[in-house]
Amino acid sequence: MALSDGPLGEVQAADREIARQTALRARAVARFAADRPATADRAQGEPGAMSAERWATRPANLRAVSEWAGRELVVALSLSAQAADALLTRSLDLVHRLPGTLAALEAGALHPGHLWTMLDKVAPIEDAVIRAEVEAELLRWAVGRVVSPAQLGDKARREVARRDARAAARRLEKALAQRGIHLRPHDVDGMATLTVIATMPEARALHRALVACADSLATDDDPRTRGQKMLDCLLDLVLRPGESELPPVQVLLTVVASIATLSGGDEAGEIDGQVIPAEMVRQFLAALTGVGPDDPTGGDGADHGRPADPIPWQEREQGELEGWWAEMERRVLAGELVDPDPEPCPLSSQDLDGLPLDRDPSPGGTDPELEDGAPGPGDDDLGPGGGELEPTDRRATADRAVDDAGQAPGPPNRWATADRAVDDAGQAVERAHRALARAERAVRTAAVADTADEDAWRAGPGGRVADAADSIAGLRAVGAAQRDLIAELLSTTGGGGLAERPRIALTDALTGALVALTDLPGLRRAGTCGLAACRRHDACCRHDLSARPGVGPPGPTDGYRPSAGLDRFVRGRDRRCRFPGCRRRVPRGGELDHSHPYPAGPTSAGNLAGYCTTDHRGKHQAPGWRHRLDADGTLTVTTPTGLVAVTAPPPY
Repeated sequence: MALSDGPLGEVQAADREIARQTALRARAVARFAADRPATADRAQGEPGAMSAERWATRPANLRAVSEWAGRELVVALSLSAQAADALLTRSLDLVHRLPGTLAALEAGALHPGHLWTMLDKVAPIEDAVIRAEVEAELLRWAVGRVVSPAQLGDKARREVARRDARAAARRLEKALAQRGIHLRPHDVDGMATLTVIATMPEARALHRALVACADSLATDDDPRTRGQKMLDCLLDLVLRPGESELPPVQVLLTVVASIATLSGGDEAGEIDGQVIPAEMVRQFLAALTGVGPDDPTGGDGADHGRPADPIPWQEREQGELEGWWAEMERRVLAGELVDPDPEPCPLSSQDLDGLPLDRDPSPGGTDPELEDGAPGPGDDDLGPGGGELEPTDRRATADRAVDDAGQAPGPPNRWATADRAVDDAGQAVERAHRALARAERAVRTAAVADTADEDAWRAGPGGRVADAADSIAGLRAVGAAQRDLIAELLSTTGGGGLAERPRIALTDALTGALVALTDLPGLRRAGTCGLAACRRHDACCRHDLSARPGVGPPGPTDGYRPSAGLDRFVRGRDRRCRFPGCRRRVPRGGELDHSHPYPAGPTSAGNLAGYCTTDHRGKHQAPGWRHRLDADGTLTVTTPTGLVAVTAPPPY
């Protein structure tokens, strides 16, 4: 974006300098963290080290950084400890995982508000190649245009869902465990905040229902805002069920799903403009319509293998592990691994005096582990100083030296205690090694199973439709059962869980732009040129169908109000307010603006654009602004100072 003149240009320059300084600070924090390695801290397990619970929740990129580095930032920057650790985490992610974002920030192409999206959506991607691809695509899309953080976040969700679907599904699975309601105090005494964490379909349906309840109330002399009415409706419905006079409401949610999504692919869908994983879209539609895939593999009758088929080396390792545990259990129960004398009685000086000096003072005399005739400790013919003494020999030698000097021996059970401590430590280390080995095997097994699952999915209908070049190729790739299921869904009429008949969006395969919005009967009518011979044998029609009704935007309307089909098409094309940087939904029943005022301008798709209420007012009332709408829906907005921003309808 070019710099404006006057004070607004100074604001832009200051904002770019803030972005540059933010990048410089991130680089400096990363260098500071490198100078404070965790090797100087006490290792896990040592007395006084960080607790295992805190270590387990510590961000992965801070594991190599001293835990006291954050405290230095607390003193240097007057931050809280949590804010200091967050600054370390964000800076390390930005420098080491998002180098392109850091460079764009330093150049002023992004501002700090964009960082939250990149750090929250892109930095967690584990695969470095996929992470770099997503970052490059987002930067290519965002640089040089007016993009708000919310718009960048929406684009990032789509890219992550498309390129890293499996990891996104794992994150969603973890997030589902956090569903719930939380209460916390508000900033103002006497107020509180109630937070609901739910899936997107649940949250959108709940919000839409509360909006409908609030809008159904009488508005005469009611000073409450819509939000206050929604809260009062919620309280009535929950605290006083059956006592309120609220009428039943019907919630309208707009679901967008591609052929690939409906056929088992991993392409994300939309519910009310929000990106939703493919499986959640399929389950949501199945719950609403009763039409859903009974066979998750696609029902084409082919055996594509099970994702969890056993692998030979896994079975072998599992068998060895089970055998080892069975043997250990048998030996423990038989008493073979129990210390025969865990608490030996202290030996008196008389007992020690009674022992011969040429004999090992260990219980039982000779070492039962030595074979007959095998040299014992100290019996090897190495000469003076030729070999190391075993711990038992050191004690015997030390005891003899003390007795020869005429001094009283030390505490008699000290060496036994030391031996037990050494044995306990050795067993703990051995258990840790076994646990680590089991964890490594589990990780390898999970990785192999994940690969096998991915290969099985790729070989099945979902993978075939995901690899298809377009929806027509995708329909050819799936089985007959999947095609029948999609046809049944599209044949469903309004009523029950559906507010109206499902629509079919015909889009440009290259740009994703909406070409037509029709339904199954309309698509069938537009499937031939209309000649009698082609109607009888529709598969043989090879004529140009581009001018047929139903395969393009609806025609213009004579009056000021658009027809139902035209209204539906423009809302489906724009989906959100078209003003640069705005993501508000276009209100139902209004706010479709004539770019050239009616009646001088027609009521047509090329002359209508969707706005939110505020920006619709601004188009007509804000002095010095100019809006130009092209026939393809591209909107060009020019500010009073000459800045130009261009927006296009969001692609499907």
